Amino acid sequence: MGYKTGLCSVSFRCLSAEEIIAATQQADLTVIEWGSDIHAPCNDPDRLNAIAQLQKRSGITCCSYGTYFELGVTPFAELEGYIRAAKLLDAHILRLWCGNKGSAEYTIEEKKALFSTCKAAADMAARENVILCMECHGNTYTDTKESAYELMQTVNSAHFRMYWQPDPSRSTEENIAYAKLLCPYTEHLHVFHWKNREKYPLQDAAAIWKEYLACFGGDRVLLLEFMPDNQVETLRREAASLKEIAK
Repeated sequence: MGYKTGLCSVSFRCLSAEEIIAATQQADLTVIEWGSDIHAPCNDPDRLNAIAQLQKRSGITCCSYGTYFELGVTPFAELEGYIRAAKLLDAHILRLWCGNKGSAEYTIEEKKALFSTCKAAADMAARENVILCMECHGNTYTDTKESAYELMQTVNSAHFRMYWQPDPSRSTEENIAYAKLLCPYTEHLHVFHWKNREKYPLQDAAAIWKEYLACFGGDRVLLLEFMPDNQVETLRREAASLKEIAK
């Protein structure tokens, strides 16, 4: 299978769901990850059903539900509501955050409690037939390849997986090492070109991204996350660059 290419709705928090779907179609992208913070709140079933109908009419698929649920921080009972919301969007993958601080900051007892929560979340996901994917991000437990790998090995569930994205503060070599180690556990990739906090056109990093994708193989979803200038008009150009990189 080849790569599927799509968009994270958080790229355009100021746009409506209708405008995002239209922009996605115009850019010839096929999937959307809806964010739970603005566009698809988990406690608004009417809005979720409306988005699902828009998707059906437009031929766009929801590949994942981008939540801001923090394992070990957000009350665990709320996870069930996020899973219900994902199902209303016809998504079986949810993006979660593992904790709210870097792995080195966890005490032994805090780490034990976090891993226990992660195992419970994986069990719930298995019962609900969904997959929970941890954001690959700083200030979470998966901020290093070693900590992320340890988490995946410990939870050891097909329903508890990873996202991957490059860390703009790290070297290409460091990011490749993370990608290679976590490849077997990775579902989706967030795609962008940043240097620290500065955003640049994706085409400028085409060669680097081809190296990244070589770590994963073609059966993945590639999601554009944020435009270099934050303008929706730039989406077509960035989507074209993504498709070229994915060839």
